[in-house]
Amino acid sequence: MSAKTLSKSILLSIVSVIGFIFLASLVSRHALSHFDSAISAFVQGFEFPAITTVMKFLSFIGSPIPMVILSAIVLLLLYRHYPKRAEVYLFVSVMFLTILSNWLLKNAFKRARPDLHQLVHETGYSFPSGHSMTAFSFYGILAFLLWHQSDLPSVRLAIILVSTIMIAGIGISRIYLGVHYPSDVVGSYFFSGFVLAVGIWFYQRYQERHYLRSER
Repeated sequence: MSAKTLSKSILLSIVSVIGFIFLASLVSRHALSHFDSAISAFVQGFEFPAITTVMKFLSFIGSPIPMVILSAIVLLLLYRHYPKRAEVYLFVSVMFLTILSNWLLKNAFKRARPDLHQLVHETGYSFPSGHSMTAFSFYGILAFLLWHQSDLPSVRLAIILVSTIMIAGIGISRIYLGVHYPSDVVGSYFFSGFVLAVGIWFYQRYQERHYLRSER
């Protein structure tokens, strides 16, 4: 594991946490109302029955029960494929910290959800978006692990495209359905980016130390 690879994880974690802090400060001062209104109006302007069906499906995929089922499947596959279990610990740690931090942040900011143009009913606080946070961490960590399983550019491109589509799709669905502000989604991406980068950094450090010990 090169120092360059480790430095990328550190840089991503720093950029992500700074981005989140900056955005959170604007949310706390209610300084994003124009931004949220403009983006929400744009996204919701595409409302159409077929699109609504797709958005409800994406939102469902990002909800707790499907995410628990998908996570259990991924854990089983990781447990069978990686005998040293480091990847299992990475996945569990990132997902657990994502869920825990989302709960803590929601209760810290206590931002009310949008109350106009809701196509589905949701309860709880709005900032940051739980669906978007778990989607970013889940598909982000999957993309990281699968990326290292293939050297084929076409496969790696497919991995990036699928993970990006799922992350963006779930986030946009929450705006489209009127249950989150755009800043909720952006904030969730920033914080999940931080959690993901820190988790990958620890994983890479572990792999590096393990490699050095095996070389002795």
